Amino acid sequence: AALGASAEARTLLVSGADAPADRAEANDVLVGEVWLGSGQSNMQMTADGYIPGAPTREPTDPKPNDQNLLKLLDGAPYPTVRLVCTTYKNNSVRPERIEWQTASRENLLQFSAQLQSFGVPLSQRLNVPVGLILIAVGGSPSGRWIDPAAIRADPHVAPLIAGAAAKFSRADEEAKYAAALAKYEAEFAIWNLLPDAEKKTVKAPGKPAAVVAPGEGMRWPVGDLHDNVLSPFIGYGLRGVLWDQGESGSMVRAVDQFAAMQALIASWRREWGQRDLPFCVVQKPSGGGCAFDPADPVFGWATDSFEPLPERVAGDGRSREINQNLATIPGVFLVPTADLGSGLHPLNKFAYGARGLQVALTRVYGQSGPSSGPVFRSAEVLADRIRVTFDHTDGGLCFRQGDRLQGFAVAGADKKFVWADACIEGETVIVSSPKVPAPQFVRYAWDPNPRWANLFNGSGLPALTFRTDP
Repeated sequence: AALGASAEARTLLVSGADAPADRAEANDVLVGEVWLGSGQSNMQMTADGYIPGAPTREPTDPKPNDQNLLKLLDGAPYPTVRLVCTTYKNNSVRPERIEWQTASRENLLQFSAQLQSFGVPLSQRLNVPVGLILIAVGGSPSGRWIDPAAIRADPHVAPLIAGAAAKFSRADEEAKYAAALAKYEAEFAIWNLLPDAEKKTVKAPGKPAAVVAPGEGMRWPVGDLHDNVLSPFIGYGLRGVLWDQGESGSMVRAVDQFAAMQALIASWRREWGQRDLPFCVVQKPSGGGCAFDPADPVFGWATDSFEPLPERVAGDGRSREINQNLATIPGVFLVPTADLGSGLHPLNKFAYGARGLQVALTRVYGQSGPSSGPVFRSAEVLADRIRVTFDHTDGGLCFRQGDRLQGFAVAGADKKFVWADACIEGETVIVSSPKVPAPQFVRYAWDPNPRWANLFNGSGLPALTFRTDP
């Protein structure tokens, strides 16, 4: 039977009835909440790379200066927090020995900056021990983390593979590959003859990717990280998963990221025997919007500056839309991050962990508080205007920065979008444009980096990207 949470260090003794002398013993065992942090580099990267004094990765990068993370490190050790770290550079090594570490400052420096910023405060808020298992690999697509058998059998994935396979001809594609490879080799031979100084200014030709069939992994085998890295932990009792991945997509031919993540979540829940295992999924792309309060010491210090609207409506928000749609899966909760620092590796890792904690406390543990910014509910066409209604309007709708609400665009039946005038009415926003006398469709923050979109709820969380046009 499950034990109650306990910070008392005890001994766990395991023995068999048929061989009582054959026993195993584990000392200094705590009982509490265990969270698995997984994904790619933003989950993997360690705290020592984000505190003041850490070297920049590129000469033009801003210097790391996460004072909140530094304060967390300086507060160590944390007796009720334990760590397991398994990250790999060659991505293929199965750990020979897995053991918990104490949350000392030295160990935390070499542990995920984001996961500790989630887990240490979680232990303090719940007043129970918290174990953090880190299993993340930089640049890893979701397809590498899924059981190979499960992805092909998944009802969301199987039709995609079957449809693509019906149109696939390996012979034709191998012929195209051979021609592309010959062209590459000829161009590379010419490039390779350039002086070394010139090679620095002339980009080398790119080698074509080898042919893979629908359902096969591009560059990596499907499920290799699942089998080599994740498998030793399957079955360990978890309270939830904090997932930060998406930049690399699925990298499974014919399988999009949304379908792959549906398969991953379903298969992990099945393998762990936890049908409702919660997933807190960090919003992607990272950051990209303005802050509710740029002076906020946790969520505002590294955010992007508010910008005026571009001259034309030309962005594409599908990458955000795909990621947000994961929250339509029961038990999957989006961690909103559009108002946090952007970039491939945002500098304010503590803020990302703290936002994940905010979502976990409300959606997983049932505590009161906001967990999301305004979420599109419906749009009603009113002659020359459209009324947009939102959920998650905690504290009311509001805009921050700038002198007006912006980020909405409208279009008629021709789907030619223009920027809209927008005003807040209760839990709704009225949008219109004199250029579109009969609006049919509306979009908000439809861009990977909508620094010009400024709708929030009164709790300080940013509105999510949406569109009503199919």
